[in-house]
Amino acid sequence: MTASDWADFANVLFVGCIILYALAMFGFALEYSFGKRAEEPVEAKEMATVGGAEEKPNPSSETPSVPITPNGASRAGFVGLVMTHIATIALLASIVVRTAASGRWPWGNMFEFTIGMALVGMITWLILVARDQVARRHSLFATFAVTITLGLSVRVYTEAGPIEPALDSYWIAIHVSAAVIASGIFLVGFVFAVMHLMKRRYDRLISDGKSPGFLIKLAKDMADSERLERLTFKMHVLAFPLWTFSILAGSLWAHLAWGRYWAWDPKEVWAFIAWVIYAAYLHSRVSGKGTRMWAPWLAIIGFAVVLFNLSAVNLIFPGLHSYAGV
Repeated sequence: MTASDWADFANVLFVGCIILYALAMFGFALEYSFGKRAEEPVEAKEMATVGGAEEKPNPSSETPSVPITPNGASRAGFVGLVMTHIATIALLASIVVRTAASGRWPWGNMFEFTIGMALVGMITWLILVARDQVARRHSLFATFAVTITLGLSVRVYTEAGPIEPALDSYWIAIHVSAAVIASGIFLVGFVFAVMHLMKRRYDRLISDGKSPGFLIKLAKDMADSERLERLTFKMHVLAFPLWTFSILAGSLWAHLAWGRYWAWDPKEVWAFIAWVIYAAYLHSRVSGKGTRMWAPWLAIIGFAVVLFNLSAVNLIFPGLHSYAGV
């Protein structure tokens, strides 16, 4: 096979993974909407007698967990999970084959960065699914996010080919890889932050006796808002040092390439703005209850800045990074 044939095969794998993610999302939607859920076991409390003596709980009085017989929607969710694994493998294979076709490190343009971010996000999510049932219950929202991300990446598709001479350095494997990994984990943190705010809003409306709208009503069967908030925090604690390292590595690369560590290039500036926002999120999260209420909004704004830096800065603002194209 020629390099062109390998590049075409990478495109086939890429299109296939988008289709699989979309089908998986549909399966998760069926499960989320119509699937049965097991109830938590409730243990009988000790009861006091009239004389004040306590009786030991009767084992037979315990309410066992309700066995769940999988229905069609539950099976659809299982199929969706299988498809998610296959789609992630297909996406990884697409990147590997594209790398072989181009003969370079696979982060040379906006398209490759975006699909790398999506891959890291889904690998992170699948690891969470294996460790935490909360992530498994919310796979609909993760697959929706990655399907949209991959779908939009087609808008800036770039043929596999040689890298720009200015990017032909081992630093691309250090600086850009760290940014890709951090962005993928930030993507997962963004999903949890949105779900947390939706659930928090749903709980507030219900406690006030109000009827939630359609979008907020989706949060009815979500996990507890505090649990979602903790998962949001964990993702950002993991990604923030990687984003910091990416900025520092980029500064070292800039010194070698341009003779200065910082040039106030738009890409550098917006990467630093994202760093400041994420630092503010982490500070707000641990500073107290008052500021903690606003922390999820900072997480969402931070990821919006990351996307702005990835898209608008690449496409609109001229700068030292403009040679990378899209």
